[in-house]
Amino acid sequence: MRRCIVLMAMLICGLLGGAAIAQAQSAARIWRIGFLGMDSSLQGPRLAALVQGLRELGYTEGRNIVLEQRWAEGDFALLPKLAAELVAVPVDVIVTAAPPAVKAAMGATTRIPIVMIVHEPVSSGVAVSLARPGKNVTGIAFQDTDLSIKRLELLRQAVPTLTRVAIVWNATGTDARIAHSVADTAKAMGMQALTFEVHNTSDLSDVIASAKTLGAQGVVQLAAPFITRNRALLIEALARNGLPATCELRMYVAEGCLMTYSANIDAMFRREAAYVDRILRGANPAELAIEQPREFELIINLKTAQALGLTIPPMLRFQANEVIQ
Repeated sequence: MRRCIVLMAMLICGLLGGAAIAQAQSAARIWRIGFLGMDSSLQGPRLAALVQGLRELGYTEGRNIVLEQRWAEGDFALLPKLAAELVAVPVDVIVTAAPPAVKAAMGATTRIPIVMIVHEPVSSGVAVSLARPGKNVTGIAFQDTDLSIKRLELLRQAVPTLTRVAIVWNATGTDARIAHSVADTAKAMGMQALTFEVHNTSDLSDVIASAKTLGAQGVVQLAAPFITRNRALLIEALARNGLPATCELRMYVAEGCLMTYSANIDAMFRREAAYVDRILRGANPAELAIEQPREFELIINLKTAQALGLTIPPMLRFQANEVIQ
């Protein structure tokens, strides 16, 4: 009897010990998170927001995660090769943002989950629907058509005499349908719309000069990584031609664009961390609903307004989340 009790005790200890070892092994697992970046000068600060979000969820680099970074540095043709490198590592999940990078990641793998920030994912074919993406991709998506139309409306408030507006876009970040939708909205508001697609850096100066020559009184810049990377050329051209503009992101306004209405990019990158966490815990990305941004910001550069001879209406200033003096 005593031998049976001893044997049973040894068996229980063995089982408990095995469970403890298994738990320790599970806890000690190091996850590999791939980050496919467009441009480190632009997305580097955003990556810091993602890392902060992961840290808040208990993931620390060097302890339970390894961050594999690949950067195209503006050469978007490199994205498929860089995505393939992450797949070959292999990583457990790929995090990325912007249409060219998302599509490169999708082209490299249908197996590894991809957490993205992108606009218009359904119309662009990235997802079947927002509620059920249906593929290996999920994350956060903003409707750039709606945001661009809102920017146009706010520009009209800032420049009440606006009757002719230029719409500037680039195919790496914007579908032509978005440009057409904004142009149609401008016409519905009683304005004439001039649409310009930029293909290279010289276009950024040329199209603004052409818009001015054709009588444009303001500019709406649509989302595009190419333009963001070369935004200094756009902002210089706007100032040289005396044209007020509403631009895609806060960084444009900080550097001289008149205004923006945009989703909070840092908040979206922090939110990506929650998707990574759920996927690492076993969630299927095909069944994780794509979220809409939760935080938006209206930012106005008063210094630019003064240089253009504009007086920003008090109500518009009151609505602004930030006014740059």
